[in-house]
Amino acid sequence: MNEREYILSLARSRPAGPPADVLMAMGDDCAVVRKCGSTVTLLSMDTMVEGVHFDRAFHPPELLGRKVMSVNVSDIAAMGGSPTLVLFSAGLPPGFDADWVQAFNQGLLDACAFYNCSLIGGDTVASPGGYSFTITILGEMEDKDVLYRRGALAGDTIYMSGRSGLAAGGLALLSAGFSADDTRFSELFVRHLNPEARLQLGRRLAASGLVHAMMDSSDGLATDLAHICTASQLGARIFSQRLHIPPALQEAAELCKADPLDWILRGGEDFELIFTAPPQAEAALFNLVQDCAVPIQAIGLMDEDDEAGLRLVLEQAADEGAGGRSEISLSYQGYDHFLQPRKD
Repeated sequence: MNEREYILSLARSRPAGPPADVLMAMGDDCAVVRKCGSTVTLLSMDTMVEGVHFDRAFHPPELLGRKVMSVNVSDIAAMGGSPTLVLFSAGLPPGFDADWVQAFNQGLLDACAFYNCSLIGGDTVASPGGYSFTITILGEMEDKDVLYRRGALAGDTIYMSGRSGLAAGGLALLSAGFSADDTRFSELFVRHLNPEARLQLGRRLAASGLVHAMMDSSDGLATDLAHICTASQLGARIFSQRLHIPPALQEAAELCKADPLDWILRGGEDFELIFTAPPQAEAALFNLVQDCAVPIQAIGLMDEDDEAGLRLVLEQAADEGAGGRSEISLSYQGYDHFLQPRKD
């Protein structure tokens, strides 16, 4: 049983459906609950476990504290909302390093201030192994603006914020012993060690009315875009020539003997936004985000072929042979907790 199958089995095993005021239960970045009037509450939870999600050998505690918050805020950003309240649970091993924990806590609190949300409670427990941290986050927004995964339409253009694969490249370098002070790869290290949730961008996209579906990229483009396909009952194609490989990522891949395209498609932990919109909205979208300090790029198209799911279109230049294109299946080929160990 893989991660997606486990979640589906849990959803199907519920004795009854959710209450009427639950507009979205399982199956999206956040649960959505009607609050009052036209306002809804967004709820999400994420856990980070030592040896699975982080390595204390190279992850500074204050940056880890910030990251634990950012990955949760990213779920709120993926719906287009604003974070409000936070519950925090810490599992600490015997003889834990009090100085390390204090630095972690400061990073967590700094991130709360940065994202304008309040830590209001939680739990602390002993852990028989390493450190683990869980956040439950609440957010708010207008119900008419909520962006779900299920809203994509055939013919929509697929967009992604920022660059995919940078976090995977940073992780690979750090795991191989490269120093985070190596300025050649600063952007890659930042995206792994201290990612920033695309909160302003998410709110702006949701309020615009231009976007049909959205989610964040936590498990890799190949899995996260496949979720949009499944929820919207559509297929999708992404085009290899639109997946720009930055020079630093190419150099990192050569040093690590890895394929940079594999990091882009399957690496995960980018916490960028993936969204779809009609082709005629392109000019308005680029105008909308120009002062967000986060670029967006069109990477593919949604289509009617839901049985084919997500495909990568490999485009061959004429000077490389006969020219033309071929397609390979990509659906759900990103990170899965129950199929492979993390390398950090």
